[in-house]
Amino acid sequence: MSVVIKYGGNALAGASDNDALAQFAHDVVQLHRDGMNPVIVHGGGPQISELMAQRGKQPEFRGGLRVTDAETIDIARTALMTQVNPQLVAAINVRNALAVGVSGEDLILAKVRDPRLGFVGDVASIDATILHELLTEGLIPVVAPLGKDDTGQTYNINADTVAGAIAVALGASTLIYLTDVEGLRRTVSDESSLIRHTTATELTAMLADGTIANGMIPKVQGCIDALRSGVREVHILDGRTAHVLLDALTDKEVGTVVR
Repeated sequence: MSVVIKYGGNALAGASDNDALAQFAHDVVQLHRDGMNPVIVHGGGPQISELMAQRGKQPEFRGGLRVTDAETIDIARTALMTQVNPQLVAAINVRNALAVGVSGEDLILAKVRDPRLGFVGDVASIDATILHELLTEGLIPVVAPLGKDDTGQTYNINADTVAGAIAVALGASTLIYLTDVEGLRRTVSDESSLIRHTTATELTAMLADGTIANGMIPKVQGCIDALRSGVREVHILDGRTAHVLLDALTDKEVGTVVR
């Protein structure tokens, strides 16, 4: 069975071989050797913003989403496919695995999320044929969160959303979100309110009452959608913690698990 792992662009920003990226790559290779068929979906927000700044363009956000005009979608594609994706692939491959970079444009049929945001998309459908073929060949797909509509126009898509949709399309057993907090909290500012175990029903209620907010919303919605479409469990983990992937998949008490 496949394990889909979302790795954020924040974790990759400024990464070197001696930091969390190296630990992440080590764990991915170990999962691969253990026969778990990892599929990586990465973000790239900081890298996109940095490249925009280099080109004299000021980022604009609405409701936490980047307004993406024609120039910005070109910048986003460049940052994702020439910086972030190759960096992650290289970190894995230096450990004698065979990771392959994949643009979501080759998998994802996109639809407009909100015309006011420009070329920001949602997932309309996924053709997972390429991913199945790569996994059959023993390779590790590393997917950039892009998609195309039926006219060929490229869209930037939230990586949390893409990871959840790919997990469903592959029939994955497990979906993992690596973030920069320990897991979900009932009160964001209170570390003692960490939720170790929850369900899709409880998460739906927490979205409705505002307990889940801001950047956690796409992750939690991805959890709910994936679980209701056949994924067995979802983990939300602190990607800064050494070997947290291996701990979560060997039933150690880390982060938040949703079943």
